[in-house]
Amino acid sequence: MSQAEPPITPAEIRQRAYELWERNHQPVGFEVEFWLLAERELLAERQAKQPQQATPDTFAS
Repeated sequence: MSQAEPPITPAEIRQRAYELWERNHQPVGFEVEFWLLAERELLAERQAKQPQQATPDTFAS
């Protein structure tokens, strides 16, 4: 049984959102959009790190 990763912290999301905001020329008024995008990216990265679980359709016949 593997240990679950700790939840993504607001500090991690804030840092990623800031990086995204800077890369996009620091537009005004898009704080929520960058926060949500940062959260989605971090979650996707964590999911990509986790090993795939076998499902019936992934078993060889």
